[in-house]
Amino acid sequence: MKIAYPVSFEPQPEGGFTVTFPDFPEAITEGDTIEQARFNAAECLSLVLDVRMELEDSIPFPLPSEDVEVVEPDAATQAALLVHLTRESEHKSLSELAYALGSSWPAVKKLENPRHSPTIKQLERAAAVLGKRLVLSFDN
Repeated sequence: MKIAYPVSFEPQPEGGFTVTFPDFPEAITEGDTIEQARFNAAECLSLVLDVRMELEDSIPFPLPSEDVEVVEPDAATQAALLVHLTRESEHKSLSELAYALGSSWPAVKKLENPRHSPTIKQLERAAAVLGKRLVLSFDN
């Protein structure tokens, strides 16, 4: 699964673009050019997801979007959110995941925090316990 959310780029009469996300009403940014707007959109999305995870607010599951432009958060946010959303979809608590990993609750909680950088080995183990496989890629 790849974390990507629908985004809207609205050209402004005075120039530039306003960026909004249907899934996140609080996420609004802009850019003078479409390239700058896309860059700012990814940063804005990452920040909103980070704050929602920190506050333990609800985060909608990213639905596949065809013919709709999407934006992806940064890699640290992707990793934390993938662990969080997968754990929730598998109906596992942090305690259950910690037990299955032979780890502590605080250590496993860090896997869902974008400000802590887990190792690839930690992510692979978490994925395996959740019945998934970690896949990395470089995209354009």
